[in-house]
Amino acid sequence: IAEQHDIIRRHTGTTFINAHFGWFANDLAQLGRLLDDMPNMYVEFGAVIAELGRQPRQAQAFFEHYQDRILFGKDAYQPEEYHTYFRILETADEYFPYHKRYHAFWKMYGLDLPDDVLKKIYYKNALKVVPGIDASLFPK
Repeated sequence: IAEQHDIIRRHTGTTFINAHFGWFANDLAQLGRLLDDMPNMYVEFGAVIAELGRQPRQAQAFFEHYQDRILFGKDAYQPEEYHTYFRILETADEYFPYHKRYHAFWKMYGLDLPDDVLKKIYYKNALKVVPGIDASLFPK
């Protein structure tokens, strides 16, 4: 991992998207240090949302602090799974099941993120990072 991070640091003109929070969703302090150390790195949380839903206060603080560097991501288009993602990100719901028993056997909690943070995660950050997205398709 240290070698990969060294490569990223040397390529400061390149924007990197570190999928699945770099597998540090269970150690947000470490992920924060990496983001601080590598200003050209973004993260997405697709397969690790279950880790975030088990630590709602720390995850909420992390999302608010790094709101300009987090992207919404998923490995596969599975519409039936989006409800869980939205529930974790958008609500203050407590103690609800994750949608995949083989990923998480613990109950989840909502992060209750503010709308301005949600907009960045859902689309505004992607508009900055991914070339060619038609910004007129999204609200201001």
